[in-house]
Amino acid sequence: MSLALPIKNQPTADRTVVRIVFVLAVIGIMAVYSALAFLAETKAGGDLNRLLLRHVTFVGGGLAAMLVLSRIDYKWTERFAKIGLIGSILLLVGVLITGVAAKGATRWIRFGTVGFQPSDFARFFLICYVSVLVARKQTYIKDFKRGFLPILAWIGVTVALIGSQNLSTALLLLATTLTICFIGQVSLPQLSLLVVGGLLLGGTMLMFSPARAARVENQLGMRIFSHTDSTQVFDDAGEGYQGRQAEIAFAMGGLGGVGPGKGIQRDFLPEAYNDFIYAIIGEEYGSVVAVVLLTMFLLLLYRGFRRIAFVARDPLGYFLAIGLTTTLVLYGFVHAGVNLGLFPVTGLPMPFVSFGGSSLVTSGAMVGVLLNVSRHRVQAAS
Repeated sequence: MSLALPIKNQPTADRTVVRIVFVLAVIGIMAVYSALAFLAETKAGGDLNRLLLRHVTFVGGGLAAMLVLSRIDYKWTERFAKIGLIGSILLLVGVLITGVAAKGATRWIRFGTVGFQPSDFARFFLICYVSVLVARKQTYIKDFKRGFLPILAWIGVTVALIGSQNLSTALLLLATTLTICFIGQVSLPQLSLLVVGGLLLGGTMLMFSPARAARVENQLGMRIFSHTDSTQVFDDAGEGYQGRQAEIAFAMGGLGGVGPGKGIQRDFLPEAYNDFIYAIIGEEYGSVVAVVLLTMFLLLLYRGFRRIAFVARDPLGYFLAIGLTTTLVLYGFVHAGVNLGLFPVTGLPMPFVSFGGSSLVTSGAMVGVLLNVSRHRVQAAS
């Protein structure tokens, strides 16, 4: 396996994907700058510029990861994805033992002054390694013991560890790996095991977490669980608070928005700079820009599938492009759906838009691998 830079006569990386990332990052920087105002006043002594610099630095880290991995042959995943996944699993176990609590859940691990979410790295390496396994086992992929069981084991362990504290991330990761396996011709009875596993994980987490269960009940508008507080569930100041504030943001923004920096919902929305950045964009820049943002993710879906995966040089490139594109687009649309009140409230960032560290770097790494697959496509695709 070679990690050498691509030779000069290879096709260039998909420039449309690069442009999409830059558009998302620019919109994100502008929206985060406004959304950080309340956080700066409450936790940073009013130093908004310091927080903005932090975000820009993380965006730069994501773009750097994208650039580096776009120049390294994606075949590296055959050798290093398993090592990265094992390391990520050990970190996830470390979170359970010594993790740092934030937003009501223990998802972070800290080394000195540096903190990050291992789940971000775990989902990247799991997608890469599942792609490697599915590509490697194509001739006997329908054999349960030799083909699917090893894949099921890696998915099950990783998703279960992530789901113990971050159910939404675990379920989206499961959906992504399910997509890879489906396209990789894993039989439907075997795929049903992943579906059943996801349902069991979701049901277990809801039964043992009244907060998660309350969000689901609030979304459905009915009582389902006996261990939740009905007053808290249906009170606009309780579980309905965040969704209600996001609705107000979009209503105030209308088509054209109230103007950059003029929104007021940032002072009422928890995690406005991260979990509800799409609502801030809807308020300050209007529904038109909000639709443009989702159009960027639709375009990414088209480029990733039609212009990269379908013309990849080998099955590994095909499955990598499918998996990485799927998870990026899922994150974008589920984040928007939460902000629009279509899904229960959950803490999923919008790739390249939301404030964050490990999520931005991981998103950049995913796009970098996707771009490298595009460099090695069988035919030029404009």
